[in-house]
Amino acid sequence: MTQPDDFGFGTQIRKSPYFDATVRWGAQGFSVYNHMYIPRDFGNPEQNFWNLVNDAILCDVAVERQVEITGPDAAQFVQMLTPRDLSKMAVGQCKYILITNAEGGILNDPILLRLAENHFWISLADSDILLWAQGVAVHAGLDVKIQEPDVSPLQLQGPKSGDIMKDLFGDSIMDLKYYWLRHVELDGIPLVVSRTGWSSELGYELYLQDGTRGNELWEKIMAAGAAHGLKPGHTSSIRRIEGGMLSYHADADISTNPFELGFDRLVNLDMDADFIGKAALRRIKDQGPSRKQIGLIIDCDPLKGPNTRFWAITHNGQEIGKVTSAVYSPRLEQNIALAMVSIEHAEIGTTVDVAVNGQPATATIVEFPFYDPKKAIAAA
Repeated sequence: MTQPDDFGFGTQIRKSPYFDATVRWGAQGFSVYNHMYIPRDFGNPEQNFWNLVNDAILCDVAVERQVEITGPDAAQFVQMLTPRDLSKMAVGQCKYILITNAEGGILNDPILLRLAENHFWISLADSDILLWAQGVAVHAGLDVKIQEPDVSPLQLQGPKSGDIMKDLFGDSIMDLKYYWLRHVELDGIPLVVSRTGWSSELGYELYLQDGTRGNELWEKIMAAGAAHGLKPGHTSSIRRIEGGMLSYHADADISTNPFELGFDRLVNLDMDADFIGKAALRRIKDQGPSRKQIGLIIDCDPLKGPNTRFWAITHNGQEIGKVTSAVYSPRLEQNIALAMVSIEHAEIGTTVDVAVNGQPATATIVEFPFYDPKKAIAAA
């Protein structure tokens, strides 16, 4: 059996509360995300995909660190960070938001959780938003406290995740609505549970609030899931690209604005509240974006794994953009990709050329998400 020390990790990168459990359950490779190790390999990624879409997988996503914002002005401060209108966000609700800088560039695309009237968690993609928020607060003139709490999420995702949650928490957990949260305990383990996840499947995130009990929580969930085919796993690049879900630093970064991604719904330029980047985003909207995110079907042999570099896209010999995320979908039996191209070349049906690992291939611009575009599976 593999042991944690077999990987030779140092101390400068943090380990999650589930680290030892994931190694014990077969994790074979890790990467670093938010200054913490995350399991990326439990064997065959295609089998991980089928485990996800047919049954359920449990993923260590403690790397989704929380920025906790509390204090009398917490709601006003959180609204400063995002162009999404939060005025109607209820206690117990979650929202997908963008965090933008003064130029309208995207710094993060997290999930925001409202735990109480003046208590928020920002559940992060990979970037140092804790430092950003603390820096913004210095001159904001608002009464807030910003810190990283002892909170470490797991993702339980897949069509049988609801059955497993019912075995763990009882029938009442089935009343939890999509993008809502609930405070619960499991044999005395303090948790916040939300109907969210990075899979485009039915799923839940379980936010552990006591890092000393990570191993215990992992084992309890795996034991409850055994009868339902639950497997340890990792976030599936195949499924998230099928679902058109962004990976920050790949599909978006500080130079990307919301309108290039078609995220107009996440920007309210008419609300009275001010937010960082409001003037820049108004200017970008008035001018129109110069680039657009698109979907691609790439005509070549099945890709052996996700791209590890941005692949150049050309049209009639002119470079027009780049492939940001690409993978072979065994379900669709196609190479599918997300890409960013100049707006004048973004029309559906356009044929382009892609340098796939340095080799030429033809691709066609298509509608995306590639599977379940209305998110009916996750929201069911």
